Amino acid sequence: MATSSSRRYDDVGVNGWQAFAGVILFLNGVFGFLYGLAAVLNDQVVTVGGGTGVTVWDFTTWGWVQMVVGVLMAATSIGLFMMKGWARFFALVFCMINVLVQFGTISAFPLWSLLVIALDVIIIYQLTANWATDDLP
Repeated sequence: MATSSSRRYDDVGVNGWQAFAGVILFLNGVFGFLYGLAAVLNDQVVTVGGGTGVTVWDFTTWGWVQMVVGVLMAATSIGLFMMKGWARFFALVFCMINVLVQFGTISAFPLWSLLVIALDVIIIYQLTANWATDDLP
């Protein structure tokens, strides 16, 4: 007799935490895109410590990277809602990249960067906690 703990990922559909991960991944991607767009359109806005700037080499380049990662995260969230194994894998990759990208502005926006990093860690946990071996891409 099978118990509820032995159900596979695709047997139950999207549960609450999986939906949460998909929604937050989408929002994180959209906000990241908009944040990167602001950096590209006006890179003189962000200054810290008397005009020393952020910890990245070029804020415009960082903005382009953030825009690309944001679009990829938002697009991957659609695959999560369709319950595709490849979407789980790429969501993990993009969340890990986004955590690293957030360190570029942690000196300028510490609370925002830490919040985004925390949300990425929650998404990573949810996507890996119940990952069945037959869901691998």
